[in-house]
Amino acid sequence: MRIYLPASLLDLAPSDAGLRPPLVPRRAHAVTPGLRALFPDDDDEGLEFAAQLAAADDSLELLRTSPDAPRLRLVLTADVAAGDVVPVHDDDAAPSAVDVVVAVPWDAIACGHVDEPAAAADVTAALAGAPADVERLDERDLLWYDASELGAVPRP
Repeated sequence: MRIYLPASLLDLAPSDAGLRPPLVPRRAHAVTPGLRALFPDDDDEGLEFAAQLAAADDSLELLRTSPDAPRLRLVLTADVAAGDVVPVHDDDAAPSAVDVVVAVPWDAIACGHVDEPAAAADVTAALAGAPADVERLDERDLLWYDASELGAVPRP
């Protein structure tokens, strides 16, 4: 199952041993029956994009609670077993929300999507919560990085 994990650039940092620890269980997004019901005319690619955008929104919320993280949104795309996620039954959650119940190893990461460094000011402004600033950030595209390139993501 393909999932979209909200993250921060701190998740890309290696440990003291030089390796990245597995990603701890967390809320993620996927193409769920609820998302399909919300967008019945969308194809799989459109639904995956919607799930990725929901993860980008959650990445922004993660940054709100991580003051030391560089101010760029990060979404990691991973392929995990279907049994590694459970549906979220919360009316306040996005219809794409799933809970990952196991640590995700780095070899499950297919790619990452991250804001370009120039977006840091927009991320900071959006964190202040003004609707116009959030909307401006939503208009920015995330840049694609293969899993092998994640260590070279530029920082602001």
